[in-house]
Amino acid sequence: MELRSTKFRWFWLTIGIYVIIGIYLLFTSYSKPFVNIEIEEKGGNWIVTNPYYKDWANQYKIVPGDIILKVDGKDIKNISNVKYEFVIRTANKLTLEKPNGDIVHVKIKPFDIPQQFYYVFVVPTIYYFLSLILSVYLYLKQKNTPLLNLLILFILTVSLAYVSIGASGILNNVGVIVNRSSMLLCPVLLIHFLRLYFDFLNIKWLFINNIKILYVLPLSVVFLSIYGITNSSTHVALSNIILGIFFLLLIIILGIMISGNFKYKIPQLKILLSSIIIPFMPFLFLYALPEVIFHKQILSADICSLFLVLIPYSFICTQLTERLFDMEYFITRLRHYFNFSFAFTIWLMIGLYWITDLSISRMTEIFFFTFLSLIALFYIKEKIDYRKRKILFSTKGDYIHRLYTTVDSIGRVVKIEDLLERFVQEVSLHLEIHHVYVLTYDFHTHAVTSTSKLKEYTQNQVDEVFIEQLRLGDIKKTAHFYVAFIHQDTNYKRILVVDHNQSIYLKEEELLWLELVLLYLNNFIENTKMVEGLLEQLKHMKAADKSQLPWLNKLLWLRFEEEKYQLAQELHDTNLQEQLHIAREMDVLVRTKNTDDLQTKLSKIHEHMLASLNDLRGYCENLKPPLLDTLGLNAALEKLIQKNHKRAEFVLVYTIDRLYLEDERLNLMIYRLFQELLNNALKHSYADTVEINLFETEDGFEINYSDNGVGCKMDDIILADSMGIRGMQERVQAFNGQFSINTNLGEGMSIRIIVNEGNTSTTYDYDICNKRHVHSTIG
Repeated sequence: MELRSTKFRWFWLTIGIYVIIGIYLLFTSYSKPFVNIEIEEKGGNWIVTNPYYKDWANQYKIVPGDIILKVDGKDIKNISNVKYEFVIRTANKLTLEKPNGDIVHVKIKPFDIPQQFYYVFVVPTIYYFLSLILSVYLYLKQKNTPLLNLLILFILTVSLAYVSIGASGILNNVGVIVNRSSMLLCPVLLIHFLRLYFDFLNIKWLFINNIKILYVLPLSVVFLSIYGITNSSTHVALSNIILGIFFLLLIIILGIMISGNFKYKIPQLKILLSSIIIPFMPFLFLYALPEVIFHKQILSADICSLFLVLIPYSFICTQLTERLFDMEYFITRLRHYFNFSFAFTIWLMIGLYWITDLSISRMTEIFFFTFLSLIALFYIKEKIDYRKRKILFSTKGDYIHRLYTTVDSIGRVVKIEDLLERFVQEVSLHLEIHHVYVLTYDFHTHAVTSTSKLKEYTQNQVDEVFIEQLRLGDIKKTAHFYVAFIHQDTNYKRILVVDHNQSIYLKEEELLWLELVLLYLNNFIENTKMVEGLLEQLKHMKAADKSQLPWLNKLLWLRFEEEKYQLAQELHDTNLQEQLHIAREMDVLVRTKNTDDLQTKLSKIHEHMLASLNDLRGYCENLKPPLLDTLGLNAALEKLIQKNHKRAEFVLVYTIDRLYLEDERLNLMIYRLFQELLNNALKHSYADTVEINLFETEDGFEINYSDNGVGCKMDDIILADSMGIRGMQERVQAFNGQFSINTNLGEGMSIRIIVNEGNTSTTYDYDICNKRHVHSTIG
C-alpha cells in the first residue's frame, strides 16, 4: 500500500508541475504578440523583407522596404537576437520609417493578428486542458500499469511541447527550455512505450534494451538551452541540432515499427504504425526536414504541430478504445477515411503551393476545408453505397466476404438459442429484410413456435406436410414466404422463414449465400448439441460410472501424454543442451595437451554444472515439491511464497492457517493452486498489492486471492483459456470444490476457492468480468 500511495503522490505532483508550467506558458504566449517579421541589414539600417502575417501587415501598411527603427521603444540595434536570426519575433509596438521619410508608430495587440491568436493561444489552450482532463481520467479509470503511466506522460509532454510553441517563438527563457526538452522527450517516451508494448505482445524488442539512457538527450538539452540563453549567438545552431536529433529519433521509431511489422505481421503493430506515421508526416517532411536541409519551411511549425497533437489521441483510439469507449468500429472507419482524405489534401496543397501565390493562412484554411469535406464525403458515399449496393456493385466477391463475416459471427456463439438468434440477425442484416424468423416444429405435439416476438404463428399458417418435406439445403418460395431447412433431430425440426410480402425477390447469389450459411449453421448446431451432451454426462457422472465413458479415459490418457511430451521437450531444449555443452567442454579438456589454463577452464565447467543442476532442481521442485512430504504443506507454501516474492514488484500480503486434512492429495492441490495464483500475479496482473490467504474451515479449507491489477475481460478466460484459470478450475472440480472469479477490466481480480472433504455435490460458481453467475452441479 505504501508503494501505491507513492505512485499516487508522484502522479499528482506531475499534474501540478504540468498545470503550473502550462498556465505560465499560455499567459506568456498571450502577453506578447508573435509578429515574426523577416528583416535584413542594408547600410546600417534594418529593412523589412517579408512579414509572416501578410494580411495583418497590409492592414497596417507594413511593406517590404520599410526601415525598422525601434521595437517596444528599444533601438533595434540593441536587440541581441536580430543580428543572428534576421527576424523580429515579438513586439507590442513598432516604430518604422517609410521610404518617403515618414515615421509611423504601430501598436500591436494579440487580437490584431487572428491567425497568431488562434494557433498560438486558443488552440493550444483547448488542447492543454483536454490533455489534462484525459490524463486524470485515464489515471482514475484505469489501474496503474507501466504502459498506461507512460501513455499519460506522453500525452502531457506532447501537450507541453505544443503549448510552449508561442512562448518559445517570442524567446521566453522558460518557453525555450520547455519546448526544446519536451520536443526530444516525446520521442524518447514513445520509444520507451514501444519497448514495453513489445514485451506486452511477447515479441522480441528490435532496439537497445537500456532505454533509460535515451533520457540523457532531453536532460542535456535543458543545459544546452540554458547556455543558449546566455549566449544568443548559438540559438539558431542549437535549434538546428535539436531538430536533427528529433528527426533521428523519429527515423528510429519508424524503423522499429516498420521492421517489427514486416517481421512479426501482428495487427496491433500495423495499427500502431499507422497511428504514428500519419500525424508525424506533415511535421517531418513539411517543416523539420526542409528546415534542417534547406533552412526553409514548406509549412510553419504552428500548423504542422496541429498534426502531432493527434498522436496521443491516436494511441487512445488504437489501444484503449475497446476498454474505454467501445467504439472501435467507428474509429476504424474514421482512420480509413482520414488516410485517403489526408493524402489527397496534401497532394492538393502541394499543387496549390507551386501553381498559385496564396498566403500560408489562406492555404491553411483551404487545407482544413478540403480535408473535412472529404471525410464527410466518404461518410455520405458509404451511406449511399449501402442503400444502392444492389445497383452499384457486382455481387462477385461481395457475397464471399459476407459469407466469411457471417460464419465468423455465428461461430462465436455457444448456445443453440443464441445461435439461432444471431443467425436471424445476420440474415436480416445482409438481405435487408426485417421480417425473418426461425420456426421450431415439434414432431410429437405438432406445435410450431417462433423466435419472432412481433408475430405469433398458428396452425393454419403453417403447412405441416410442407415442413416435413424440407431437406438439408432446400430453400422453397411460397406465396408469402421463403422457407429454408436449418436442422432436424428426433424431437424438432427448425426452419427459416423470410417474409417477402410478394414484394421482395431474392437473387441467385443471395439464395446461394443463404444456402451456404444454412449448411454451416446445421454443423454448428450439431457440434453444439454434442458439446452440451458431453457436458451433461460429466455433470451427472458418478465416480463408479467413470468406466462407462471410454472417451473420457482416452481424453485423460491423451492429456497425460501431452504433458509428458511438453516436459520432455522443455528438458531437451534447456537442461539437456547444457549437459551436452558441458560434455563437449570436458571432452576438449580430456584431449588437450596444454595444461596452462586447465584450472580456469575446469572452474568455468564447474559453474556451468552448478547452474544446470539448479535448473534441474527447479524442474523437480515444480513436479514434486520436496518440502511437501518432509516438512509439510505450510513449509512448502512459505518457501514458494518467498521464492515468488523475490521476483515480484508488488506488495504481497498472505495468511496461511495450519490444516489437518485426511486426504493428502489435497495438500498437493493447494500447493498447485498457490503456484498458479502467484504465477498469474507475476505475469499478468500488473498489480501493486496482491493478497492470498489460506483458511481452515469446518469441513475443509478456503483460499481467497485478490489483487488491484488490470483485471481482464470475459473472453480472455472463457474463450482463450487465459492465465491458467481453466487448470485451477479442473483441479477444484476434481475434488468437488467451489470456484468463483470476480473481475472486470481495470478493477483487479479476486478468486475464491472452497473445498470440503467428503463432499459429493457442490455448487460451481463462475462469475467473470461482467458479474454474471453460472451455476452448475458437479457430481
